[in-house]
Amino acid sequence: MGTGTAPGAVARPLPDTGGEDTLDLHLPAELVALFATGHGTTPMDGDLLDEVGTWGPTDTPAGSFHLVPVRIERDLALVTRWMNDPAVAAFWELAGPETVTESHIRAQLGGDGRSVPCLGVLDSTPMSYFEIYRADLDPLARHYPARPHDTGIHLLLGSVADRGRGVGTTLLRAVADLVLDHRPRCTRVIAEPDLRNTPSVSAFLSAGFRYSAEVDLPDKRAALMARDRALRHVL
Repeated sequence: MGTGTAPGAVARPLPDTGGEDTLDLHLPAELVALFATGHGTTPMDGDLLDEVGTWGPTDTPAGSFHLVPVRIERDLALVTRWMNDPAVAAFWELAGPETVTESHIRAQLGGDGRSVPCLGVLDSTPMSYFEIYRADLDPLARHYPARPHDTGIHLLLGSVADRGRGVGTTLLRAVADLVLDHRPRCTRVIAEPDLRNTPSVSAFLSAGFRYSAEVDLPDKRAALMARDRALRHVL
């Protein structure tokens, strides 16, 4: 988590990987601020994330995996329980009653669609929580040379049994592939895990993301990482 920003934060630029990547987009500060606040932005295609809910299941080494958009009435209790796991709360900072998690999720559901909260369902069992978001329209874009349609991923694994045995890596690779398969205008998938969260950083690296920079965000120092379309079959 932690895609908020603070003035003056600096990140080293992502290197150019060639291939299908486009030129880095350097927006004037005024336009970046408009994107970050949501003012002046209008979806040009009717859906900022190309209908995540229709992407369907995908086969992974861990089983059949499906991103299912969150429904408050169905999923709130489960996600709240996960957010209160101390290992999760240390980085997501959403521990507390259901109202805390509900507020966080409703802010996305009631927005313009630039972030979609999803359950990760593995072999018909909800076992993880994802947020798929437009990194180029997020406050994060103030901290790196964003490109149009950059798409970000946040992840938590709900069960302790799924941690530390490669499940996170498998799911991150699967979700990044889903993004690249269903969002043809997206040239790279972005992540910004907390640098202190060594297992998360390691999982992204193992899933084919490259480490690009360190970024100072208001609530964390993050590892800016990317999985490039041009390198998806190499890394």
